[in-house]
Amino acid sequence: MFYCCDMGTLDGKVIIITGASRGQGEAEAVLAAQAGAKVVVTDIIDGQHVAKEVGGLFISHDVTSSEQWANVVQKTLDAYGRIDGLVNNAGIWKPGGITKATEAEFRQIIDVNQVGVFLGMQAVSTTMIAQKSGSIVNISSVAGMRGLRAIAYAASKWAVHGMTKTAARELGAHNVRVNSVHPGFIETDMLPQGIESTIANQVPMQRTADAKEVGEVVMFLLGDAASYVNGAEIIVDGGFIA
Repeated sequence: MFYCCDMGTLDGKVIIITGASRGQGEAEAVLAAQAGAKVVVTDIIDGQHVAKEVGGLFISHDVTSSEQWANVVQKTLDAYGRIDGLVNNAGIWKPGGITKATEAEFRQIIDVNQVGVFLGMQAVSTTMIAQKSGSIVNISSVAGMRGLRAIAYAASKWAVHGMTKTAARELGAHNVRVNSVHPGFIETDMLPQGIESTIANQVPMQRTADAKEVGEVVMFLLGDAASYVNGAEIIVDGGFIA
């Protein structure tokens, strides 16, 4: 169970969160519901349990499919009539440097982590522009801020960083904000094995983060308190890349 300190900060807002059946996405869904939002949980794996917990809607969703993105938008509008926020959280990780990564792995990671984010922003933009309001939060990574021996993952997260800046410039005139969050080592299934020495030696705070600690930053960006925050990157890494 996750607890949010600012109850009601998302009252009445409709938020779509991808990859929300577990881990960081699940934490974000719970926090959003606790803050008063109506939450649409999407994932390629079953997320009915999360939707039930947050009193929201689950939609089966492959983020690499534009047709499925159109379905998510339509079902959300049918259920709630508007879309106030999108958290592009879905992503996959595989290690592998330039000499080890395969072409198939590279293309798969780019398709999910990069193309999926592009399709998501494109899918909700028309609705948000018509509303003259909206907040898109793209989950990048510290791998989108520095080099990492996982070339496909790093390439995808650098792309998310850059696409966020580009979309923020285009959509800002319509009062639609686009920002990126860059987590470091987070306690989820994607946490690499055998990183204890890295955390001890390179993370000033000497620990990993709970998924809630990333989620709280996402909630801020979704809410009205961040009404003039656009095109920003917020790093949540305990000082790892400071």
